[in-house]
Amino acid sequence: MKVRDLMTSDPATVGPDDVVSQAATLMREEDCGSLPVVKDATLVGIVTDRDIAVRSVAAGADPKRQHVSEIMSADPITIAPDSDADEAARMMAEFQVRRLPVVEDGHLLGIVVTAQLARRESAGTMGSTIKEISEPASGRASHARG
Repeated sequence: MKVRDLMTSDPATVGPDDVVSQAATLMREEDCGSLPVVKDATLVGIVTDRDIAVRSVAAGADPKRQHVSEIMSADPITIAPDSDADEAARMMAEFQVRRLPVVEDGHLLGIVVTAQLARRESAGTMGSTIKEISEPASGRASHARG
């Protein structure tokens, strides 16, 4: 199965110049834990609920004034829409991310999350994948977490 068959098309997004409180409100409205950050139709980052909690609120910043660009992870790990779903699961485990923006020619097409992969895999296989995603990255390069 291809990523395009599993992904959420046209996900909610924020811009790098939007304020953090806007991102938090949109996450609540969309019931999601991350938002792709898009500028001129090009993916430039990803912001998560954890970014908001740790890099903004816990850091003492004003989420009504701080811009998303100040807390987002730039250059997130992405996947192409025609990639196989198994490749998405492998990438999530390797880079320890729970969400992969689906990008073609730099443009955001969608997002695939672990739950979407779980629906197509057996519970045991997905449980193993989620365990790999959650384990600390020992000796791995630092990558944007999703």
